[in-house]
This record gives sequence, structure tokens and C-alpha cells, in this order.
Amino acid sequence: MSRKYILLFLFPFLLEPLTAKSAVDCKAVTGTVTQCNPYSFKFLKAKKVKYDKGRQKLIVDKTLPLPPKPTTKVISVVDMIEEYVKIEEPIRYRGVEEIPLESDSTEKVKKQDFSLASEMSSRREALIEKMEKIYKEQEIKRVEGLKLAEELENKRLEELKLKEEETAREVGVYVIESGDSLSGIAEMFSMKTSELRKINDLKKDASIKIAKKLVIPYAQERIDIIAKAEYVIKTGDDIDSIAQDFNLTAIEIMKFNKVKKGSKIRVGQTLRLPLPYKLAQEARKKKLLAKAAKLAKTKKVYKSRSARYKEKLRNKRAKNKKMLKGFGKKKLRVTATAYSSHHSQTDKTPFLAAWNNRIRPGMKIIAVSRDMLTRYGLRNGSKVKIGGLSGYYTVRDKMNKRYRKRIDIYMGVNRRKALRWGRRSVTLYY
Repeated sequence: MSRKYILLFLFPFLLEPLTAKSAVDCKAVTGTVTQCNPYSFKFLKAKKVKYDKGRQKLIVDKTLPLPPKPTTKVISVVDMIEEYVKIEEPIRYRGVEEIPLESDSTEKVKKQDFSLASEMSSRREALIEKMEKIYKEQEIKRVEGLKLAEELENKRLEELKLKEEETAREVGVYVIESGDSLSGIAEMFSMKTSELRKINDLKKDASIKIAKKLVIPYAQERIDIIAKAEYVIKTGDDIDSIAQDFNLTAIEIMKFNKVKKGSKIRVGQTLRLPLPYKLAQEARKKKLLAKAAKLAKTKKVYKSRSARYKEKLRNKRAKNKKMLKGFGKKKLRVTATAYSSHHSQTDKTPFLAAWNNRIRPGMKIIAVSRDMLTRYGLRNGSKVKIGGLSGYYTVRDKMNKRYRKRIDIYMGVNRRKALRWGRRSVTLYY
């Protein structure tokens, strides 16, 4: 290829950067630029690549076509203000500059000023008269309002005073007596204990003393009636009205006072009121009286039983004394063993002794050999004393005929105690 064709081929590529540099980007437009290029320089250098079928070789290389150049005119802010905004001179504030007037209109202006001044003065006088009238009316209303307020305040104070007097009449005191409790006083006047404590500014654990006064929200006359549970009949009273006043029924009052139906009541007569707390007191009193009567009866029975027992004991002692009148004059040295109520030591009837005597544990009895019955003068029921042992023992059983000068001491059902006793030589006094 000749140099001529090579230069023709390379000419468009050499011309592209020159044309691109002359085109300005639209993002960087200034006041002196009238045209811009929406595509940046890098887009102008983009390549469009094509490949032949079945080949990997580049066959086409060319740039994108330039877009049409828009004609954009840039106008500055100063130019826009000068063209579209109209600025006029200020009218209100001109400083000390005099306003020129026509010479032929001066008198007319003076007349207008005089008429305006007179009109303004007349209006001002009318306004002052109107304001004075309004002030007078307001002063009159204020004085009337003060009088009305004073009257209302006096009326309120009178009502408050009357209310305090009524409250004072409806509040009384109760003097604490012996045996009273805070809960009992509250029950007496049909109140809650907490309510009574709150009225009298008492703490929960506060104690009350005799002769101390408690405030009760009732009239003093009613407090005295409820405390005594008695009502003195006045003129015009009847049982129905009294019952209604104290939340009772006429039948209850008549039954409590043992008044027959149809009986007349007289002025000055005292009626006992069956109030709930009074009925509870009566019930407790009856219960205590019944308990005391029962206790007295029991004591009386106990005393009679005790007297009978003492008499029986005296008789027994006298009998024993008579029987033991010559006791202790005889003594005998014998061999003493012990036995208990067991089949191995007795027979099939361990609690049945000789002479059909019934025995039980705890009894001080002995069994003796037969020679002591025939030779030494002992018999059924004889009282003896064993040396070394306290108390007196009674002969209630007899031993086998093979034993001589022997006694057997009864140990109840305590077999170990009988074995521990073993065999001892003791002196027998009878």
C-alpha cells in the first residue's frame, strides 16, 4: 500500500481528538460557552467490534457517530434581574427630601388641612365623652358587683356557721368505762373500729384508758341513750316511733321489757332497748351464769363425794385399828419369794387366788404356806408387815402344801421384778 492511501486511512483517526477537544461537556458549561456536547470524551473513543463467522479476527474498527449539537443559550442571574424585574423608587421613606407641590394648589391644601384638623378634634372630643361614659358605667357595675359579692360572702359565712352549729349538735362524746374496748364501743354505736379510730385520730395499736372521751358522730342525747340502752318516754312518744328511731321492732321492745300487747305507756317511764350489743352482753352474761352454776353444782357434788370418801376412809381405819389392836406382838422369821400373774407361776386363773379372791396388779397381798394358817394363826384377810418393805400386806392366797414357813409376795404382772426379788429371809410381823 502506498503512503498516499495510508495517510487517507489514518486522517479520520487523527481528526477525532481535535474535534472532541473543541466540544465542551454539558456538565461544565460556563457563561461564555454557547454549545456543549452531552457525550463525554470517553464515549467518543468507544469502539464497536464485529467478528466474522467462524473467525476470531477483528475486521471492523470505528467510532460512534456524534449526537446532534443542541443550541443552548446560557443567561446569567444579573441579566435576568435587569430584564424581568422592575425596581421603583420608595414612596414611604424618603428621608428629609421635600415633595414638590404646585403653587396654585397651596391654598386648597391648607383648607383641606384645616378641615381635617377640626374634624379630628371633634372626633377626639366625641371619643373622650364616649370613654368617660363607659368608665362611669363600668365603675357603677364594679360597685354593684362588690356589694353583691359582699352579700354572697356574708350569706356563705352564715350558712357555714349554721352548718358548724348543726355538726356540733350532731357530735357528742362517750366516756370510756371499765371493761370497755375499742371494738366493743364501735359495735355499740354500729360503727367500724377503723372508722372510730379515724374520727378520734387513734393509731392501730393505741390503747384506751378509763375516763377518756371518744368523739362519736351522734347527738349527745342519743349517745347517752345507746350507752345505757334505756329510753325515757316523752310526750307524744309511742312504742312504734321509738322502735323506728332505733331500728328495732315494737314486738322486740315489748318482749324485752315484758310488756303485754295493748298495754299503755306513760310519760317518764323507762324502756330497756334490745340493741344488738345489749343482747350480746345479755347472752354472754347468761352463759357465764350457767357456767358458774354448773361449776358450783360440780363443786357441791365433789364435796359430797369427798365427804363420803373421807367417812368411808375413817370407818376403814377404825376397823383396821380395831383389827390391828394387838398387831406387831408376834414376829416370825420366814423365807420370802415373789410371784406374778402368769400361767407358769400360778394356774389357769392367774387373777383368781385362793378363797376365790380377785386380785389385780398394784395390790399389796401375799400367799402363805399352809402351816402358817394352821400353826401360826394367820388366816384370809390377815394384815402383816414385812421387814424391809413399806406398808401393810394382806393374806389373800395360800401356797402348795409342800412348803413350810414360806410367804410369796405378789408383784402384779411384772415378772422381771419377781425374778429380781428372788429368795430372801425376812421377818414377818403380825
